Amino acid sequence: MLRFHVYDVFTDTPFTGNPLAIVEGADALGTAQMQTIARQFNLSETLFIQSPDDPAHTAKVRIFFPTAEIPFAGHPTIGCALHLAGETATRITLEEQAGLVPVTLTRDATGTLAEFTAPKLPVRHADTPPQAMIAEALGLTPQDIGPHAPGVWEGGPAFLYVPVPTLTALARARPQEPAWSTLMHAAKVDSAYLYTATGHGYRARMFSPTAGIPEDPATGSASAILAAQLLTNGALPEGTTTIPLQQGIEMGRPSDIRLTAQVTDGSLATIRIAGRAVKIAQGTIRIP
Repeated sequence: MLRFHVYDVFTDTPFTGNPLAIVEGADALGTAQMQTIARQFNLSETLFIQSPDDPAHTAKVRIFFPTAEIPFAGHPTIGCALHLAGETATRITLEEQAGLVPVTLTRDATGTLAEFTAPKLPVRHADTPPQAMIAEALGLTPQDIGPHAPGVWEGGPAFLYVPVPTLTALARARPQEPAWSTLMHAAKVDSAYLYTATGHGYRARMFSPTAGIPEDPATGSASAILAAQLLTNGALPEGTTTIPLQQGIEMGRPSDIRLTAQVTDGSLATIRIAGRAVKIAQGTIRIP
């Protein structure tokens, strides 16, 4: 039997945020066994802790959707770091497939905040599909897309970024087949991240039904890559900018994510994502 823990991530309130399963002692597990366990939990991500390749690092981790392994993800990184940190650690270094991910932990009267530095700066992933195609796939009209230009970016995982002008349009969006599959093929991704400006930051939704995630309550990796989308659309100034992001509102699982981006000479220099987590379950699971 293997020990597991379930955390709600990007929240400090139980039964909100994004659930994460963490499986300990996974050194002897093969990829197929990990995928079987991830499918059993059927959460947006399941993380497996292994011994690090370099003993100077805290742990090696592997992260799975219900349907496939992914090289990097934000809410598993935050949840795992808080799980491993205990009461005293101030820095955790995780070996992920996308690269080393350092996580800094700070404590105050309300709890512990974990902040990771993205292991890879975003790059363009593919040509952006036509606006009409994007709108049709989401049950929207072309007028519902904007004011930014959509874009397709990769920073470990890849996402189609879809700006919408209002919270009403954001709430109305739903993947529509067969237009959705046509859009994902054109964008060379399996996920779309929708966002709209609020008075103090952005609210977002992330759809990835073909990856087994109809909607994600909080997507740390997409939140990090959002920095490139904002910079390209003139929404990130030179210097350091911190932006609060909300996700999962429409699902009844509100999540709070903090994005900090450093822009130097017009280019992204570093991207950091911060959040909290709360443990809600633990137990054992059979080895497949």
